[in-house]
Amino acid sequence: MADGIYTCVDSKGRKLTSDRPILECIDRTQQVLSTSGWVKRKIGPSLTAHEDAEQEEKTKLQELALAHEAEKKRRDRVLVLRYPNPEAHNKERFAALAQIDEIIDASNKRKRELLEQRQSIAGELEFYAKDRSKTPAALKRKKEDNDNSLSVQQKFVQDQAQEKIRISQRFDEELLKLRQLWAPSAAPPGAAGSGGKNGLSTGG
Repeated sequence: MADGIYTCVDSKGRKLTSDRPILECIDRTQQVLSTSGWVKRKIGPSLTAHEDAEQEEKTKLQELALAHEAEKKRRDRVLVLRYPNPEAHNKERFAALAQIDEIIDASNKRKRELLEQRQSIAGELEFYAKDRSKTPAALKRKKEDNDNSLSVQQKFVQDQAQEKIRISQRFDEELLKLRQLWAPSAAPPGAAGSGGKNGLSTGG
């Protein structure tokens, strides 16, 4: 299986290509191209084995940079399709934060229930205030369960508050990026002075 497209200019000035090393150019440099046209490496008397390896590594880095740039552009396109205008972005920000608020409200409601339960347990424990050793094991477990549940709910609410901060930061970062991506479409080339429905004009 060919590892690329071999190309060279022979002694008669002809440009030759092949899927394997070209015999007519054995005494001169041959380029090995990738399918996308990049020079993967050079072979021939002009390059040492070390230089050949360096050229191949350089090509790999170029291809990685191209792939990274293509992926960046793809993510940008997806972002603009998802949020074509500021209103769409603000709407999703509001919905995401509102969802967290609903979760926090539900957790706070559970906390209030647990606090009421704690008061009830405290009333039962008061009966054994003079001799704690007589406190029933079931009542002790009930208090421990209540304490643990309260601790869990408090930690959960704190985590959700942090999640709100993360969501806000994410939307802020997206907005900065989107403003750059929206800018070209906000005033396409040739739009100024073309009239149109809005009757806008740049002249004075």
